Amino acid sequence: MAKAKAKAKKTKRKLAHPTLPMQRHLNLQHEGRYFDLQEMFDQLNARYFRNRLRGYKVKWGRRRKQRPKEYFIFGTIQEEDRVIRINPQLDQPFVPRWFLNYILYHEMLHSVVPDEKIGRRGRRRVHTKEFNRREREFYGYRRARRWEEQNLERFLR
Repeated sequence: MAKAKAKAKKTKRKLAHPTLPMQRHLNLQHEGRYFDLQEMFDQLNARYFRNRLRGYKVKWGRRRKQRPKEYFIFGTIQEEDRVIRINPQLDQPFVPRWFLNYILYHEMLHSVVPDEKIGRRGRRRVHTKEFNRREREFYGYRRARRWEEQNLERFLR
């Protein structure tokens, strides 16, 4: 029992240690079966961000055992670790490259548009008016949003 407590404490300290970011220890890859996220990131970084996004890792997330029933998360960004994860269900032949570019652009945009604090409790809004304005600058924005609406059911149970 003493070993279990010591091990738990050690694990907690390790996870909370600032030099050991949470996401970097995962062995996630940028090359999928159909898409190479790093190549796409580099192209988007050059086109929309003047290559200012440096030190970011872009990876396919882990595959889930069960598909979600109500909502689907296409991608996430862990700003502290500079890791962008894209849902691996998007690495399929029916997903257009331009749609995946839009999802990746959306996550990259989070790194340059600051969040807004709302209220006294420190809640934050990540999709601000400025974020939404910049998101609409993506070439093919409306097409991508339409495709998302029309195909969301393919990713849900």
